[in-house]
Amino acid sequence: MSPTLLECIEIETGPNPGRAVIWLHGLGADGNDFAPLVPELKLQDAPAIRFVFPHAPVQPVTINNGMPMRAWYDIFAPDLVRREDETGLRDSQAAVQALIARENERGIPTDKIVLAGFSQGCAVTLQAGLRLEQKLAGLVCLSGYLPLAGLLEAERRPANQDTPIFLAHGTMDTVVTLPRAQASHRKLVDLGYDVSWHAYAMPHSVCLEEVADIAAFLRKVLA
Repeated sequence: MSPTLLECIEIETGPNPGRAVIWLHGLGADGNDFAPLVPELKLQDAPAIRFVFPHAPVQPVTINNGMPMRAWYDIFAPDLVRREDETGLRDSQAAVQALIARENERGIPTDKIVLAGFSQGCAVTLQAGLRLEQKLAGLVCLSGYLPLAGLLEAERRPANQDTPIFLAHGTMDTVVTLPRAQASHRKLVDLGYDVSWHAYAMPHSVCLEEVADIAAFLRKVLA
């Protein structure tokens, strides 16, 4: 059974977009979180892009005392990886694949689609993108980590082996610590992925220098 399509905010930088960016928010946020970033990317003179900002489902989150909030999967402990919500990750992977399929139906091929995500959204971007059967234009992975890392080698698909990955992190991040991100970077490099690593002097957030770097990456992979 195919997953129900998630509710999304959509912003188009021009008429009849032939490219798309599907951008996943972090824990407890929603699609509104990164929508204001679109004008900051200054892509008005680039080919028209449809930005899609889905809202994650509302579910109880164990680490937050079971409080219901928008989450792509449950989190059990601060270290993030000793025990992982594999079912939740795979459900979100399927939901993202459904959004990609909808863009295909609207005339945008997968190789003109970038998956992007922040924190939990970054984890789902890597979970879904590296297991996708069709080649993506790129992956933008912000302030997150590689989930189910031990399963990736067996489950990855060759279509996205050479897909460019923008991997960025704050050196002062106390939510997803820098060593956790560095371990994810090493794992991806060890598996032969095309990763560009960016570190910024910031906490668990986004900074202006990073936004400029993301814009340059999008221009390159969606040219």
